[in-house]
Amino acid sequence: MAGKKKTRPFVTGLVVLGLVGTSGFLTLELRKQDDQGVTEVRDIGVLDGAGGKAEPSATKGAERWTRHENPARSVLRGADGRVEAVLTDGARTAKLTGPARTFAEPASTASKVSTTDWVRLMPEPWVKGAEKQKWFKEWYAEFAGSTEDDLFAFAYQYVAGARQQKDEQGVAFAGDANFGPLNTSGAEGGDLRLEQSDFYDYLGIPYPFRNGSVGKPDALRARSLDCSGYMRMVLGYRARYPLRATDAGGDGLPRTANGMARSKEGVNVLPLAGIREEDRPTAIDQLQPGDLVFFKLDKRTGQRLDHVGMVLGHDTEGHLIFISSREEINGPTIGDIGGVSRLDGNGYYAKTLRSAKRL
Repeated sequence: MAGKKKTRPFVTGLVVLGLVGTSGFLTLELRKQDDQGVTEVRDIGVLDGAGGKAEPSATKGAERWTRHENPARSVLRGADGRVEAVLTDGARTAKLTGPARTFAEPASTASKVSTTDWVRLMPEPWVKGAEKQKWFKEWYAEFAGSTEDDLFAFAYQYVAGARQQKDEQGVAFAGDANFGPLNTSGAEGGDLRLEQSDFYDYLGIPYPFRNGSVGKPDALRARSLDCSGYMRMVLGYRARYPLRATDAGGDGLPRTANGMARSKEGVNVLPLAGIREEDRPTAIDQLQPGDLVFFKLDKRTGQRLDHVGMVLGHDTEGHLIFISSREEINGPTIGDIGGVSRLDGNGYYAKTLRSAKRL
């Protein structure tokens, strides 16, 4: 019921360079159990170089570039054949290979994602041949192999138990985030927590947008991020992707999940076909870590998509996991409370997936 506040459990945030073992934690009760007999997605195949056309090397040594389609992208491989970078035409997010990390949240899921993927924001959208341009050479020289915080590190700085961090002005820009204030007026069976908590609500400071408007924080929503507000915090405030004040015109990341999904920002990796159950995309092998995924969860929102998250990667059981802010656990999570955070199979979120975008 909306009037009873849930307590967020302490969660292990990030295990760096950890060996992934068998978890002793049990998954909690799920809203939707996965249907039996559904094939697990164990290899998304997005990095398969078969048939890729080699481009002249723009770097020293035996590194080589290849071009691939669906979506159009450039792939950099090292001398050992290992993928070093994946750069998608029209997108600013780049997937780089770096030191191994393990993301875990044992209080709410047995899933662990152990990965060498680091997702960063480039200063310009990628175009074919950009590996020869000065801006990219300088950017790649700075971030190849870097352990400086990336999008995933930013995202995990808001899960339960995350350490509070403050800037030079004393503003807490990271730390355990709520989803939103309790919905004290909602009917039983309705929303437990209120939406509409944006990144500036979490920060507690006014934020001037490029269109001249100013986002004014609501004290009731302090330290809170709804699903789209969470993505705007990670991608916008932290990684500096341009932000819109609303879903209205202009460039930058819109305010809501529906606005993000239907905007012209980035590249539609899984184009939106519709909101019906039969419009669920089937080619999730096109997804890669860092992609935004959009869902249709609530019939009350009509034609609008109403939830967004970010692909984190495959867990140790081969399931494709995403991270989002959810009311059931009251904040950012890869957990199972309210439905497993899997995009493959036939669970709650897998069934309600409708589109995906690479910014």
